[in-house]
Amino acid sequence: VQLQASGGGLVQAGGSLRLSCTASGRPFSSYNMGWFRQAPGKEREFVAAIRWSGGSTYYADSAKGRFTISRDNAESTVYLQINSLKPEDTAVYYCAATIVRPWLGFPPREYEYWGQGTLVTVSS
Repeated sequence: VQLQASGGGLVQAGGSLRLSCTASGRPFSSYNMGWFRQAPGKEREFVAAIRWSGGSTYYADSAKGRFTISRDNAESTVYLQINSLKPEDTAVYYCAATIVRPWLGFPPREYEYWGQGTLVTVSS
């Protein structure tokens, strides 16, 4: 499966963004999906994940309350809505996909496919 992330940009603190990740290749509804981010000089970290059915979602503690992951299987797209953006949210955001089971959601090693990343820059 190929993943294309988009929606990043430069935004002021307190603003909002919606990131999108569109998949092509294999049936999107087969995949559990995740969003990760990597800030300059830091390791890639888990942000949020959603089960193939959309029935379960998981969030990093840092993402709870401001981030919302969702998916539209008919559009082969997963979204990450980010509200009340903070400068510390500045990072490259990556979407990832996996059909591996069992699935915990948060370890990067669980994911087989990765998008190219979209840069989010939050100014103070």
